[in-house]
Amino acid sequence: MGPLGGLDCRAAPMDLETLYREERPRALATIIRLLRDFDLAEDMLQEAFAAAVEQWPQAGVPANPCAWLVSTARHKAIDRLRRDRNFAAKQAEIAYLSETTSAPDPLDETFADDLLRLIFTCCHPALALEAQVALTLKTLCGLSVDEIARAFLLPPPTMAQRLVRAKGKILRAHIPYEVPEGDRLTERLDGVLRVVYLVFNEGYAATSGDALVRRELCTEGIRLGRLLVGLLPRVTEASGLLALMLLQDSRRAARVDAEGELVTLEDQDRSQWDRAQIAEGEALAEEAVRRGGAGFYATQAAIASLHAQAARAEETDWPQIAALYSLLLRLHPSPVVALNHAAAVAMGVRLERGLRLIEEIEASGALAGYHLLPAAKADILRRLGRREEAAVAYARALELVTQEAERRYLRRRLAEVTAAAD
Repeated sequence: MGPLGGLDCRAAPMDLETLYREERPRALATIIRLLRDFDLAEDMLQEAFAAAVEQWPQAGVPANPCAWLVSTARHKAIDRLRRDRNFAAKQAEIAYLSETTSAPDPLDETFADDLLRLIFTCCHPALALEAQVALTLKTLCGLSVDEIARAFLLPPPTMAQRLVRAKGKILRAHIPYEVPEGDRLTERLDGVLRVVYLVFNEGYAATSGDALVRRELCTEGIRLGRLLVGLLPRVTEASGLLALMLLQDSRRAARVDAEGELVTLEDQDRSQWDRAQIAEGEALAEEAVRRGGAGFYATQAAIASLHAQAARAEETDWPQIAALYSLLLRLHPSPVVALNHAAAVAMGVRLERGLRLIEEIEASGALAGYHLLPAAKADILRRLGRREEAAVAYARALELVTQEAERRYLRRRLAEVTAAAD
């Protein structure tokens, strides 16, 4: 239930945008399960919310806004099918929808959450992993094409085409909207874990807009992570992912100051970190590493745990962090992991060594449009006292960044090194 659930909106200001953003994921997931059609479900939810905009200001928000939206969308789908020119061919669908209610079904004992159910459904092995993740983020998690494209470091038109192809393949291949069982569920886990983490990460470090942190996405990612651990308690990487999200989210309050400006990890007020989340995350991370070794998320959780253990920035165990990133890079190579490894080497081994590693990544062109590459390079150059070169790198990062708080931070850094160089 959203924050306005049960309130009479004639007596309280109504933030329908916030309410819709909070209720949309679960409502859409349930509607897709009922209608078995992504596009129709999205259309019907839009119509249902349009009806809510008209009715709720006068009648008040229903006690269960999500159930109201689902029920309204279902009735509107029935009306749409009855108006369809292929009415006769739609009789079975109309009968199915007319008999369907929002009551729990037997599968709810295994999948108590429609959103998680549909995430597994989207992560069908007939789709490429990237398509699985992109489709889930767009349809069920409400991320825009631009946000998803930035997460994949792709141009938005390319990502839009891939989304269209993914939906087309589901229709042509008659991929069922069903809950997988046994081994079929496990084989989809990589895509599901990546989806949950990208949802959280878009909330923790928004790719665009004015707000650096989108709390509802952080909360949703952690909620899904808890559901995954409950569903698959013996899967090490599920525990590792939840640990990673809890440890990163524990720093959320310190990541921006009172004016909403970005505060880097080095300068954060660590008294604002959530120690309860840190304790829970550290316990999960330790258990995950002990049981499963160097999993992708478990290793990152171990790195986040080392950051959390440092009472002051200068106490951070950078050599151990660099070693863990080196392990992660060998087992799960990617240019972003390589960049993180280079930054850790700069802080824990030698600035010059880290800079050389970053320049190697830069020369490869693998992260040509990724603003954090020139930003990391600029930071090392600034620490080395090479201010004119740092200014060039900060300027390049500013050309690429799309998030306003990060842009303001980079501008401040650019002004600092420029003034020092004069």
